[in-house]
Amino acid sequence: MSEAALLNGSVAVLSRDPLGKAVAKNVLVMAIGLSINYINASLMYTFCKHQIFYSNPRYILFFTLVLNDMIQMSVGITLFVISYVLYRISALSCAPFILMAIITTENTPLILACMAGECYVAVRLPLHHARICTVRRTLLLVAAILGASLVSAFPDLFVTLATEPAHFFSGKIFCLRETAFPSPVLARKRDVTYVVYLVLVWSVIFFTYFQILFTARTASKDAKKARRTIVLHGVQVLLCMTTYAVPLVKDALLRAFPENYSDSLFACYVVVQVWPRSVSPIIYGVRDKCFRKYLKHYLVCRTAPHGDRS
Repeated sequence: MSEAALLNGSVAVLSRDPLGKAVAKNVLVMAIGLSINYINASLMYTFCKHQIFYSNPRYILFFTLVLNDMIQMSVGITLFVISYVLYRISALSCAPFILMAIITTENTPLILACMAGECYVAVRLPLHHARICTVRRTLLLVAAILGASLVSAFPDLFVTLATEPAHFFSGKIFCLRETAFPSPVLARKRDVTYVVYLVLVWSVIFFTYFQILFTARTASKDAKKARRTIVLHGVQVLLCMTTYAVPLVKDALLRAFPENYSDSLFACYVVVQVWPRSVSPIIYGVRDKCFRKYLKHYLVCRTAPHGDRS
């Protein structure tokens, strides 16, 4: 087991929160997480109920992003509650949760990069957009993103199965990536993966932004709107990629605030895992006129008295 994992485990043992603080943290996380999931579920329902979105690659990618965010949020809330209620679970039970968390975390920046690419094609190559950005190609792109994340995540499981003794999997652990997959080799692999994703995704974001920026100076209002959308995608990527700095942040917090480490981890969790999930509904649930129209209709129908519905 790596030194960082040992430190995390030992601090977790020594600094369990008092009951009142533990309840407050769990209620806050569940309230925020369930609220975001409810909004995202409304967006997904709106997408599924209106066929106009099925033939638009932009909305297909958005649906994929929202679904990914919902899974990630659900897994995160579950692990958060487990860490307080059960505290330790078997490594075998922890592994599926961590795998889902890894896959959904790595999916997010790749989906955002693809959405930025779609904006670029729509603005810079409008006459070729329908030919380049087809529904079939979009679905293949989504499958490729999922495949890349699976290829990245499952070696962690295979290496752990090959290197850890049998009693490790039946033993109880505090469910973190570092404790579920403790090999130092996997920690290095994670760092390399994060660097590759960082370079790849930010290259796409910067390229598309500046290309659209040059177009927006002399072109239509749609180009200027696309430029603002790319900026928001960049903010999303920046928030999501704070995940990549979490191991370093955790080590720094442990050394700086050993007595309040659990509070530091809680703040880190909210900023890194919860906050970025709230950005997608703002971009497409509020800013996009077409989606906003259908979403407003859905919300009005849900809140109207039964006799008033048409």
